Amino acid sequence: MKYNKNRRFILTLYLAAASTALLTGFTSFAAESDHISLLMRKGEPVYAEWDFGEIPQEIHTEILNRTEEAAEEAQDAYLKKQEEERKAAEEAKRLAEEQAAREAAAQADKELLAALIFCEAGNQPYEGQVAVGAVVMNRVKSSSYPDTITDVIYQSGQFTPAMTGWLDSVLASGGYTDSAMQAAEDALAGSNPVGDCLYFSAGGSGYQIGDHFFR
Repeated sequence: MKYNKNRRFILTLYLAAASTALLTGFTSFAAESDHISLLMRKGEPVYAEWDFGEIPQEIHTEILNRTEEAAEEAQDAYLKKQEEERKAAEEAKRLAEEQAAREAAAQADKELLAALIFCEAGNQPYEGQVAVGAVVMNRVKSSSYPDTITDVIYQSGQFTPAMTGWLDSVLASGGYTDSAMQAAEDALAGSNPVGDCLYFSAGGSGYQIGDHFFR
């Protein structure tokens, strides 16, 4: 099928070139004939310079030139399309990698928060588990604390499970409960039963949920 298309394309070029060359030749021939007639009337010698034998060669040359031009244009278009497709593929790959990295980071944050919630409030009511997650998120938003979940949780002297290594053990084994994971997801989604509280403890004062006081 591709061969037939190319053959028709070349034939079309040939006919167009032939028509142009013949039309140009006959137009020149008519003009030359008028000139010859004028010279003959004046009694001057006439020499015919128009040669039909040159037409086939001119047509052949014209066809070759046009075919080469068409082939070069087609090749340029093909190379341009290939380059555009390559760039589009690279951009799609880059965006996919960035999206995968964001998703992996979000999953890691969620699992870390779930592990902390389990360690700090695994024996507390569900609202108390969400509240621990909310305290972490409040700290992330506060200018007084680091701006990532990981840095907040591992900040020196803040959360006992992080300091003792218990948190890392639970995280590595996936030992947190489904309840802790759900509480982490809710806290990440904005659920917050303790307002702008930045601390919690097992005693003292503040807003109480289960055994914890939030302030």
